[in-house]
Amino acid sequence: MVDSGPLLLGILVIAVCFIVIATARLRLHAFLALIIAAYGVGIAARMPAADIAKTITEGFGSLMTSIGLVIVCGTIIGAFLERSGAAVVVAEGVLRVVGTKQPGLAMSIIGYIVSIPVFCDSGFIILSALNKALARRTGVSLTSLAIALSTGLYATHVAVPPTPGPLAASANLHVTNLGLVIIVGLVCAVPMMLAGYAWSLLFRRRFDPEQLHDETGDPLAAWNALKAGYGTLPRMWKACTPLVLPIVLIALGSVAGFTGAPFGSGVVKGALVFLGTPVTALLIGVATSFLLVPKINETVLHGWVGDAIKDAAVILVVTGAGGSLGKMLAATHIGDHLGTMLSQYHLGIFLPFLIAVALKTAQGSSTVALVTTSAIIYPMLGSLGLEGEMARVLAVMAIACGSMVVSHANDSYFWVVSQFSHMRVATAYRAQTLGSLVQGVAGMAAVALLSLVLL
Repeated sequence: MVDSGPLLLGILVIAVCFIVIATARLRLHAFLALIIAAYGVGIAARMPAADIAKTITEGFGSLMTSIGLVIVCGTIIGAFLERSGAAVVVAEGVLRVVGTKQPGLAMSIIGYIVSIPVFCDSGFIILSALNKALARRTGVSLTSLAIALSTGLYATHVAVPPTPGPLAASANLHVTNLGLVIIVGLVCAVPMMLAGYAWSLLFRRRFDPEQLHDETGDPLAAWNALKAGYGTLPRMWKACTPLVLPIVLIALGSVAGFTGAPFGSGVVKGALVFLGTPVTALLIGVATSFLLVPKINETVLHGWVGDAIKDAAVILVVTGAGGSLGKMLAATHIGDHLGTMLSQYHLGIFLPFLIAVALKTAQGSSTVALVTTSAIIYPMLGSLGLEGEMARVLAVMAIACGSMVVSHANDSYFWVVSQFSHMRVATAYRAQTLGSLVQGVAGMAAVALLSLVLL
């Protein structure tokens, strides 16, 4: 096997360039791009032929063992929140607390909450009618409210499990305490959300001419029609339970496992650790999701759940392929050589951020950036001074911040935000693209500050 540092680094560069070109230019599915790259790395590094396929399958399987069921359960919960109207209920609840005098802040908070289990694309589509209603009611630019919502959704989408991206990154970096990732992710997502909200204020009175011309009908009536389309909406406590309960259980399970044994070492600790296991906590969340529907029938049991499993399948294969690439990079010791070379520059926690920025900007997908960057970074954690559990968690956060920089034309979310808010493309570049840059940098600043305090 090749043991030349410069040659191995050249192989890595070629592999990353291939992934970017294949996904961004050739429109090859990320799963195939990652698997082909993994095979290419093994062959180029002259790994024994018998070991190449074995390494790739082991990498795929080990990642599925740790997070496969969690991703499926999280996707099912998100589907129930979306289809039952629970996301709408949560949105209106936040609006009642914050009030319509600060509509931008309300939309940022709503996005922050909704996007923990629901994909940011889906969340924005669901809440776009509320955005338009608030714009009409308050006189605030629809562009401003759209950016407040999109950046709020984006913050937790990239940083807080059970969203698949940060979940996969945690698994790739071998983080064992998922509760810690959730807690730190919720904290780091706050400055990201606030930075996005602050950026949205720059557009508070700037109306896009296309928005004014495209307004047909009453947005408030459209919002009410959207609610009516769900039939009987769930009550607030039911809407929040599948979202909040798994996070609370995982957090309590993590606390119960602390060295100081805050819950003792008996039955209570055992129960909390069991219930706080991510798979168990998310399965409980799935069970409580059935409270959201007035009648459990074949549509719910087979249709909603079946569609969610189909959505999860795409996420699973991409995540697993990222695990295969990571295993291959570790087996060929490319990460060790890269870490040794970069250690002299003392980039530390900033290196995961910069790699994720490059991948996100080039190929558009935040999830692919999270999965690929974490696979690349894992073998060099030691040389970067990021070996401890908290250091790995902060590395996940650094990758998360980088994975949102920047959202532009090669990102499907960019088009969801612009089209559902009737923005011109030029306006979307100023508002959405630069907004994702601002919040990514703000998030990374918060991660760097936490690293100074916690590491």
